Amino acid sequence: MVELVVTIAAGLAGLAFLLALFRFLKGPSDADRVVAFDVLTIIAITGIALVALAEGRGIYLDVAVVYALLSFLGVIVVARYLERGL
Repeated sequence: MVELVVTIAAGLAGLAFLLALFRFLKGPSDADRVVAFDVLTIIAITGIALVALAEGRGIYLDVAVVYALLSFLGVIVVARYLERGL
């Protein structure tokens, strides 16, 4: 049962990744691209967590947490750049 739920979640995450990638590539403004990039990183973190669950490896969750922190900092830097024009 758990494998089925993980498979469905992975399929939905893949679909969400494609939709966010489309918005990232086509976004009419830079702010749309930044938001889409943030969504892409969140979906990637979800993928890492799903792999950790499927493989039974807790160490992958540490990788997901570090990636989330770096992604958050990166989005903050880009948002400040767009806001101030640095």
